[in-house]
Amino acid sequence: MTALPDNVAGVAGVSLRYRNTVALDDVTLDVPAGCMVGMIGPDGVGKSSLLSLLAGARKMQEGHITVLGGDMADAGHRTRVCPRIAYMPQGLGKNLYPTLSVAENLEFFGRLFGHGRAERVRRITTLLAATGMTAFRDRPAAKLSGGMKQKLGLCCALIHDPDLLILDEPTTGVDPLSRRQFWDLIERIRQDRPDMSVIVATAYMEEAARFDWLVAMNAGKVLATGSPAELLARSGARDLDGAFIALLPGDAARDHQPVHIPPRSADDAEIAIEAQNLTKRFGDFTAVEDVSFRIGKGEIFGFLGSNGCGKTTTMKMLTGLLDPSKGSARLFGAPIDHGDMAVRRRVGFMSQAFSLYSELTVRQNLDLHARLFDMPSDAIPGRVDEMIGRFDLGAVADQLPEALPLGIRQRLSLAVAMIHGPEMLILDEPTSGVDPLARDEFWRILGELSRKDGVTIFVSTHFMNEAELCDRISLMHAGKVLISDTTEAIRASKGAATLEDAFIAYLQEAIGEEDTPTDAPSTEGHMARTGGFFSTRRMLSYSRLEALQLRRDPIRLTLALLGSLILMFVMGYGINMDVEDLSFAVLDRDQTVTSRSYVLDIAGSRYFEEQAPLTSYDDMDARMHGGALSLALEIPPGFARDVARGDRVEIGAWIDGANPTRAETVRGYVQGMHADWLMRKAREDFGNNGLQGDFDLVSRFRYNPDVKSIVAMVPAVIPLLLLLIPAVLTTLSVVREKELGSIVNFYVTPVTRLEFLIGKQLPYVALAMLNFAMLTAFAIFVFRVPFTGSLPAFTLTALLYVSATTAMGLLISSFMRSQVAALFATVMLTMIPGAQYSGLIDPVSSLQGLGRAIGEIYPTTYFIVASRGAFSKALGPQDFGMVYLALLVAIPVILGLSALMLRKQAK
Repeated sequence: MTALPDNVAGVAGVSLRYRNTVALDDVTLDVPAGCMVGMIGPDGVGKSSLLSLLAGARKMQEGHITVLGGDMADAGHRTRVCPRIAYMPQGLGKNLYPTLSVAENLEFFGRLFGHGRAERVRRITTLLAATGMTAFRDRPAAKLSGGMKQKLGLCCALIHDPDLLILDEPTTGVDPLSRRQFWDLIERIRQDRPDMSVIVATAYMEEAARFDWLVAMNAGKVLATGSPAELLARSGARDLDGAFIALLPGDAARDHQPVHIPPRSADDAEIAIEAQNLTKRFGDFTAVEDVSFRIGKGEIFGFLGSNGCGKTTTMKMLTGLLDPSKGSARLFGAPIDHGDMAVRRRVGFMSQAFSLYSELTVRQNLDLHARLFDMPSDAIPGRVDEMIGRFDLGAVADQLPEALPLGIRQRLSLAVAMIHGPEMLILDEPTSGVDPLARDEFWRILGELSRKDGVTIFVSTHFMNEAELCDRISLMHAGKVLISDTTEAIRASKGAATLEDAFIAYLQEAIGEEDTPTDAPSTEGHMARTGGFFSTRRMLSYSRLEALQLRRDPIRLTLALLGSLILMFVMGYGINMDVEDLSFAVLDRDQTVTSRSYVLDIAGSRYFEEQAPLTSYDDMDARMHGGALSLALEIPPGFARDVARGDRVEIGAWIDGANPTRAETVRGYVQGMHADWLMRKAREDFGNNGLQGDFDLVSRFRYNPDVKSIVAMVPAVIPLLLLLIPAVLTTLSVVREKELGSIVNFYVTPVTRLEFLIGKQLPYVALAMLNFAMLTAFAIFVFRVPFTGSLPAFTLTALLYVSATTAMGLLISSFMRSQVAALFATVMLTMIPGAQYSGLIDPVSSLQGLGRAIGEIYPTTYFIVASRGAFSKALGPQDFGMVYLALLVAIPVILGLSALMLRKQAK
């Protein structure tokens, strides 16, 4: 074990801003080593930001942070110390890969930290046994429960023997049994490794009570530090909820009183909600199974359970947002019908995400929701003012919701749900992340709505102290209701001292699991090899990860392969410069044998197909406007006479110029055939002496003797598709990690930028080469384009080219954070230069200015030359020297720029 200083971390004058939002405000703090440190406070007070700075996952803005004896602003120290730090970000399984199994996730982290195969197997076996997850080693992470995801995340964090373990709200959304098992496991690990420091952020005050040292935070500042006992003594409170409220600055907590909701009258027996055998299936997955309960009018009914247990799905079925697969539900005695607005108007729904319009002010949100429920126009202003007054929103009535603190936004959401005067409120985890003071105020409002206004309240929550305020509660697990009763009856049924103990007892009974301790995971052994500028093992760990994810996503893989063939078919035939069988018609004002001979000469060519004669200019305009004609000819009166005399002959030709390129080709054909007909007519009438210079120019075409567009376009489409699809896939592979949050594994592990980028790139290079083989075979055997060059030389060129195009995807991904934006950016930054400046249609030598410069340096330019040459010109390796050189230069340049632009820390 590496010797540790007295303080595992020191924070001095640290401030952090996200645009106009202050996350941390001049925080100064010393974190003691070798103990369990808890950071308490609601969402948005800066806990996660501070933990990410301590882990090295976020870039410093102001101040100074030391961790494990070194400055975290120093990239060299971060590289050296990251193998000694383990970081679990906020969110269930945020650092996991959903499509990978439990063992594969652990294998990935073991490779990142340099463990050999035998050491990885030993550590994985030990960790799974210690956490009771051996039976689930082959289950995908996406199919684990919330508690099991957090256990797996902890195993991944512990696989490299860290000296500092940082956990950001690891039990949020986890059922009480899994929560207790999680903390018992941490305690056993600490007993085995007493020098390991643990820093935890939590929203549950009952969890914080078991920690050694606490940091209370609010509004980006530290309110107080000390042991739980010290904070209780300093505040004079009975519990940490009360202590936190007492520590809040100003007068906010001075007049605070505990929430008290009077008992519900026993006389009110009217039923507001009734569910009978409600079941909801999504394919093979059963989200809710055989749920039944009855809720009386004016009752506060609580729904408890972990994330994913079916609470939200049940609520959506009760509001008509989802149709049940089986069973029935009734509101106020009427069956639920999602199209019956009369019943829907009697219900208010407040979702987890606060269904507010961020571009509208507080007053405008209330006004809009009132109109959505068809309230009379003359009653809306008064109702809006009433809600603003009742929920104390007057000071923020003209502000946007996003600028409001979480507690005020919560009150606004409740006001929006109440604007139309519903008789029932359905609230889905309304107090998640809200500070205890705002939570108490919220429940005080709910109590008034229930007891004074007779509003029925159906609320889901994770907090046991909130459940105690409900008239009755229902405990739910894995889509099933375990029990519905009062909190006193539930505690008595299991002889439990607390509601949490009773809930745990019901969970153990439901899953057949005993809360028996297991041995702490001992991973002491060979130290991981994490040094060195470049590690092939770390690089290949990302390659293996990407290959597994690609293989587990058959839709993406199929689209990548079949999509390229479909696009080649469309583009190969669609980008066609051939002019054949164009429709034309003639307005013949001469009506002679000579004029008819002229028309038959044009109609007999393969380029034109004669249509019915024109009768007038109006006829010509109508048929060309409708697209029925590409060419219209007007033969003037006296045409035959002028030809016979050898006079100047003019014929009017109207060409459809909507497609300028084709129009120019048509004009050339018409002029050529006109001149040829006149020459032949003169020879017929006057013999060879009728024309000076009796000779013929005989043209011969090399490489494409039939002058077919398809022979030129199909080989040029291959480079375009090997540019677009590999670049898009590679871009999304990186941006997807940013969007899902797993990019944090890159931030806090020893992986270098080049290891990460090349590891991500290799599977898509292999996929692109498979695409190349399919496209080449398609061109030869389907489009019948002859291949005359060297296949090995062409394959080597393709390998270099796809290495460059996938690198371009990595470059684009380095400055993108959204998959949608990344997709659009990649399409634009590849297709525009690839189609316009690379010689696909016009030679690069004919371009000027910026277009010429782009064409000269763009990799597609060189591969188009190689592709057309390999197919039509019999080019071999001796002819590809310039192509090889250009691509060999492009690959390291693009990868180097990608590495420079890719951040190793979040901003």
